[in-house]
Amino acid sequence: MTRPWNNQQVTPRIRFAPSPTGHLHIGGARTALFNWLYARHCGGVFVLRIEDTDTARSSPEMATGILDALRWLGLNWDEGPEIDGPHAPYFQSGRIDRYQAVAEQLVKEGLAYYCYCSVERLRNEREVAEANGTTWKYDGTCKTLSPAQVAEREAAGTSRVIRFAVPEGQTTLHDAVRGTIEVKNEQLDDFILLRSDHHPTYHLSVVVDDIDMCITHVIRGDDHISNAPKHLLLFEALKYQVPVFAHVPLILGSDKKRLSKRHGATAVLEYKQQGYLPEAFINFLALLGWSPGDDRELMSREDLIASFDLKNISGGNAVFNPDKLDWMNGQYISKLSSEALLRHVEPLLQEAVAWPVAPTADQCAWLKRLLVLLQPRVKRLADFIDQAQPFFLDQVQYEPVAVKKHLKADGLDGYIAALASALAATMPFDELHIETTVRDTATQQGIKVGTLIHATRVAMTGRAVSPGLFEVLEMLGRDRVLKRLKALQSFLIQQH
Repeated sequence: MTRPWNNQQVTPRIRFAPSPTGHLHIGGARTALFNWLYARHCGGVFVLRIEDTDTARSSPEMATGILDALRWLGLNWDEGPEIDGPHAPYFQSGRIDRYQAVAEQLVKEGLAYYCYCSVERLRNEREVAEANGTTWKYDGTCKTLSPAQVAEREAAGTSRVIRFAVPEGQTTLHDAVRGTIEVKNEQLDDFILLRSDHHPTYHLSVVVDDIDMCITHVIRGDDHISNAPKHLLLFEALKYQVPVFAHVPLILGSDKKRLSKRHGATAVLEYKQQGYLPEAFINFLALLGWSPGDDRELMSREDLIASFDLKNISGGNAVFNPDKLDWMNGQYISKLSSEALLRHVEPLLQEAVAWPVAPTADQCAWLKRLLVLLQPRVKRLADFIDQAQPFFLDQVQYEPVAVKKHLKADGLDGYIAALASALAATMPFDELHIETTVRDTATQQGIKVGTLIHATRVAMTGRAVSPGLFEVLEMLGRDRVLKRLKALQSFLIQQH
């Protein structure tokens, strides 16, 4: 897919430009995903750029964390850090000279000017305006300085910034999501391009980078709409065709307030640690503010790429629903093969229950069977560890609620003794024969089979709920089953 660009047909170039002042959070990840999906859908180029001009807050560690999070999500970039490309460098900290040159160029062309007003004076004016309930706006004092006045201040080494001279008139943004947005230029400040330390503001650096990197589409969060008129003016001042803008809705928590830490984890790699699959997470993120145009919810990466279109991005804010994420992750986990389950869960078990780093073939086969048994009951990979605990413990602790609900029947210790005796003789010790033994024992003892099943479940797992009991008994093996039944007998006798 191509579009006119400076009278040429060019491949779409879409960028994601995070700032390494913190971890990659949900909002940034969703923005990255929308950019990536659109680039892949159009057969375009996905550019990753790191906006690290805020030297006080940026760090290489945060930049590395952002790259790691994008890699976990599978959002591979075509140009950017660790890959390079024809428009390097892709870290803004390596492009400072370029921003300074552009700012000076705009001054020479009369489109920007030096501002020598002191920080103290401007701060005082802003505070007075706020106290009066009015919006402060720079009054343009330095815009009218004569060349001689400017030369005098330059010779004295007076601290200065460079401001853009906002022209009269109106700026119109044609947004692919929001539609047409019109702003009267008189509402805009003569915004700063270059600070007194010669570092660029966001407005200057982002526009210069988009020009230098031939960006054709800017897909970013709604919180940047207020910046868009300033950026349009800069694109026009620098004689570059304005990219297609698409401002996507913000993500809100369940209380309809902007998503934050109080709503739970917001850093992407925290979700990895909590046991979410990247495929499920991508699917979930894609549906936060976008729809394929039908009622599909479970969509593969290929489906998302094929269906993604800017016109299907919602204009309304999206609500982050953790229950929906858990459900979707559970759906993806339920479709994993036993080999994939083993690959995902084995490292977690090695850390949690000292599962061997180099298990035998029999151990691997047993673990695969266990994971498949637990698979329908988990929503996160970490749930496997909790669900698998009874299969790795020497003895289990009985949950009080399970004791109260299932271990109060009169004569239960005798019924358990009878079952232990019967299971000791069950051959072969497999699910089918175990079930027959349990049901026959209940009949012989004159009790409901549920009474025996529930009590045995507590004996095996310590819990009132578990996977199918007969499968659990087979997985535990005869020796551990008999040992746990004996432990339950002792417990019941002590309760009398």
